[in-house]
Amino acid sequence: MPGNEFVRNVRLWFAPEGVRQEGRTPDYRFSLANERTFLAWLRTALALIGGGFAVDQFLPDLPWGWRVGLALALLAAGVLCSLRAVNHWVRCERAMRRGEDLPASRFPALLGVVIAVVAVAMVVVVLLGRDG
Repeated sequence: MPGNEFVRNVRLWFAPEGVRQEGRTPDYRFSLANERTFLAWLRTALALIGGGFAVDQFLPDLPWGWRVGLALALLAAGVLCSLRAVNHWVRCERAMRRGEDLPASRFPALLGVVIAVVAVAMVVVVLLGRDG
């Protein structure tokens, strides 16, 4: 059942030693690559959060609705990206230990679309000028 699997994964976020109870220990290079991917997702999340704060703090002349909307979109993407990072790390680690295929995810496509929408909105803002 997918819901139970998600709950189990969330529990493993805070008790990663539980992952070791499954399957066999994979080649350490794969676990370390999984960790590097996790850290790359966290860097992306931090950049999105920083971008959200930058839009809010450094574009005071932008109309309030635009500024808040763009900032919240970037902040939400950063939050989702950080949560996705830890969940994906656990799912990949479990799959490697079980000898299964790595999990597929639509999240990279979703994140790419959100960032593209925000970028297009910023292009509109730049072309219209800050006075809106």
